[in-house]
Amino acid sequence: MPVIPFPSQSTPTSPSLADPRVHAVPAVPARWTFPATAASVRRARWAVAGALPVDCAPQLADDLVLLTSELVTNAVRHGTLLGGDPEDQRVELFLWPADGHYWLAVSDPGDGRPAIRASGPDTACGGRGLVLVDAVSAAWAVVPRHPCGKSVVAGMPLRQVAK
Repeated sequence: MPVIPFPSQSTPTSPSLADPRVHAVPAVPARWTFPATAASVRRARWAVAGALPVDCAPQLADDLVLLTSELVTNAVRHGTLLGGDPEDQRVELFLWPADGHYWLAVSDPGDGRPAIRASGPDTACGGRGLVLVDAVSAAWAVVPRHPCGKSVVAGMPLRQVAK
């Protein structure tokens, strides 16, 4: 599993890789902040899709948008602080290319630790987001944020391998 290079700056930019052989890492990743509401999931998908270069492979773009949808949905549903107004709580989304991957990080103020849940015929319809994240991404991890919260980081290889 590759080491996940996490960004240290947070000014908005649009990542672009003119030559996929060159691992050009922008000075800062693309960054968006959304209220912790259901409407933000769609906005996050649009933001990621719009930030990808026009020559991005369609399957890679689809997978990144799917990862965005699942991670932001989890942050909105499970990552907010109890008793707080979701409109006042923020979900942060980062996208950046590094080490031959596109990396997504979704951060929220919650202290819960996301984990893949077992599913079966008696399980509710929901709860399978991290199963998708695990199946689609090359690597993913939960990274604590100081003083509170966490980031869920997932990577997709720039060159897709047939599954």
